Amino acid sequence: MPVSLHSHVPARFNMVNADEIARLCYDRFNQLPRRGKPEPGREWTLLAAVVKSTRCADSDTVEKEVVSLGTGTKCIGSTAMSPNGDVLNDSHAEVIARRGCIRYLIQELHTAVSGGDSSVFCQADQRGKWKLRPGVSFLFFTSHTPCGDASIIPMTDSQSQPCPPVTSVKAYNGTNGGGNLKRKAEEPSDGKNTKLPRVEEQETAETQLEDRGEPKQSFLPDSSKTEAPSQSHSTETRVETVSSDSPGLHPQVPDIHRTGAKCVPGGLADSLHPGVGYHSTGLLRVKPGRGEPTLSLSCSDKLARWGVLGFQGALLSHYLQEALYFSTVVVGKCPYSQEVMHRSLVTRCFCVSDLPAGFSVCPPVLLQSSLEFPFSQGQTELRHQTGQGRISPCGAAISWCNVTEQPLDVTANGYKHGVTKKALGTAKARSLLCKLELFHSFLSLASATDPSALPDSLRRTELQTYWDYKQASQSYQQAWQQLRSQAFPLWPRSDRDLLLFR
Repeated sequence: MPVSLHSHVPARFNMVNADEIARLCYDRFNQLPRRGKPEPGREWTLLAAVVKSTRCADSDTVEKEVVSLGTGTKCIGSTAMSPNGDVLNDSHAEVIARRGCIRYLIQELHTAVSGGDSSVFCQADQRGKWKLRPGVSFLFFTSHTPCGDASIIPMTDSQSQPCPPVTSVKAYNGTNGGGNLKRKAEEPSDGKNTKLPRVEEQETAETQLEDRGEPKQSFLPDSSKTEAPSQSHSTETRVETVSSDSPGLHPQVPDIHRTGAKCVPGGLADSLHPGVGYHSTGLLRVKPGRGEPTLSLSCSDKLARWGVLGFQGALLSHYLQEALYFSTVVVGKCPYSQEVMHRSLVTRCFCVSDLPAGFSVCPPVLLQSSLEFPFSQGQTELRHQTGQGRISPCGAAISWCNVTEQPLDVTANGYKHGVTKKALGTAKARSLLCKLELFHSFLSLASATDPSALPDSLRRTELQTYWDYKQASQSYQQAWQQLRSQAFPLWPRSDRDLLLFR
C-alpha cells in the first residue's frame, strides 16, 4: 500500500512541512524489501522521491503520497553507454526518482486516455492534450544536496560530497553492440556458478580524500552575489579563522565542500586553489564515472533544467498542455546553504525568456528538513563497527514507483541487479527505467489512445525511432533551445547515434 498522509490545514495556510515530507519518504523506503539496500554500518546511499500533493476541493484536507522513490550514487562511463537504449546511464537517486515518476505518469495517462479516472490528469482544451487536476502538485525530496553546484557550500564539518567516483573497473565485451560493458556484483548470484565481474576500486589520492570527506577544495565568486536579498538567507555557520598564535590551536582555514562532478569542457574550469578557491561556482558539471568521463550532467544542473522545461521530458510533452514543475524541493539534514541552493537551482535560469506556450521559469520553494536519512554517509560512519570493512557507497540503485506492474526495479551499473553476464543484451537484463523501456511504455500509451484523440504532434506517419519522437515534441524542443542558448550554452548535446533505437 502506498504511504500517504492527510493534513487538515486551511488551504490558504497550506505550507509544506519539510520534516513531514522527509518522514513520508523515509517511511516509504523502510517498507521496501531488503534487496538493493545498503549494508548497515558499512554502506551508504542517497535517497530521493517525488511526492504528489492533492488538495481536496470540498474540504481543507491535503493528501500527500510518495509516487516514486529512488536510491543510488553511481554513474556509468561514456564507453559503457549503449546505442540500444538498454542501459541505465545515470543511477543517482534524484535521476532514479524522476524516471520512476515518468513510469507513474505514463500509467496515469494510460488510464486517462482509456476513459478511466486518473487521480492526476484531466482533459485540457487542446485536442489530445491533458493537464493536472485542480489541487494536484508535485514536490521533490532529496536526502542530500544535489551533486554539482548545489553542493559547493561553506564547510562546517567533515561530511563529504555526495557522488564519489568509482575509479577503475574490469571491463569485458558485452553482447549488445559489442562495446565494453561493465558490471559489478554487489551480492552473490542466487546459488549459481556464474560469477559477475567485480569493480576493482583503486585508491588514488583524490579518491581517498573524497571518500573520507577530507578537504579536497570554490570560492563563492561573483555569481553568488547575484542572489536576490530575500533569497539569500543561509543556514550554514561560517568557519572562523583561528589565529595561529593561539596556544594549542592550529590555524583553521575557511573551506568549502567538494563535489566530485567535473566542469564541462569548453568553459571555465576549477582553479583548484587551496581552501575556498578550489572550485568555481555556477558552472555546468558532469558526474564522475569509473575513472573515465561520463556524459551525465550533475543533479544540480538537471534540477535547474527541470525548473524551466518541466520534469515530464520530451515524450510526455506530446500529451501535456503545460509542463510539469516541482512546486517545492525539500533537502534532508546534511551540509546545506539556502543561498547556494538558490544560486544553483534558480538564479542560473532566471534570465531565460521567450519560452513557448506551456513553459515558464518556475523556480521551486526550497526547504530543508531536520531529519537525516538513516543510511546517509554520516549516519553510516556513526554506526560503523570495527571489522565491518571499509565504508563505501552502495553499488545498487533502487527504484520504487506507484504503478500496478513491477513497481520495484533494483539495478547495479545500469542493469538489473544480479543479472549474469550471459543475460546482457536481453530484455531480462534491462532496467524498467532505461530509455528503451520507457520508450516502449510510451508507445503503448500512444497505441491505447483513440486515433481521433491523438495529439497533433503524434499524427505524423514518419515517426519511428526514439530520436524521431523526441524531436517531434516541438514545443519542448523550442523551450530546450531557449534554455540552452540563454543559460546553458555548454550543455553537451546527446549523441544522435545513441538515440536511434526503436
